[in-house]
Amino acid sequence: MTRPGGGPQGSGAPGARSVAVSARLDAPPEQVWPLVAEVARWPEWSFVTKGSLLRNGSPDPDGVGALRHLTVLGIGSREEVVAVTRPTHLAYAIRSGFPVRNHRADITLAPDGDGTRLTWAARFDPLVPGTAGATEWLMRTVLSRFATSLARHVGRT
Repeated sequence: MTRPGGGPQGSGAPGARSVAVSARLDAPPEQVWPLVAEVARWPEWSFVTKGSLLRNGSPDPDGVGALRHLTVLGIGSREEVVAVTRPTHLAYAIRSGFPVRNHRADITLAPDGDGTRLTWAARFDPLVPGTAGATEWLMRTVLSRFATSLARHVGRT
């Protein structure tokens, strides 16, 4: 379902990392889009236990500038939506709650026959010196779980 591979380049600083995963989803991008774009829907398909908005974006609440809070078993992260091209691209930056800085993730939904090719790529700098390998493994694991969970959910609905 998921495939690690090259992704966007990091910040260019020593230790900068990038990861990417992909999956095929059995629904067109227009049907998948609300699942990734609306943070309140993430608990429907992922291991996130709560998704909420701390600040609305523009032109809609989940748009550019939205500050999202994702919680997994009481532990949360904050992400800011930095780009949206409906229904094919969402980019966000982790602002807190994950051991990275200079983070940017891009979720791309491309038509693939009667389905969608999901690509989820992230670039980042590890927050703690000496943890680049472990942080890259953690990021790849999280993104792989998201991609796999989304593919399963779309396949069931």
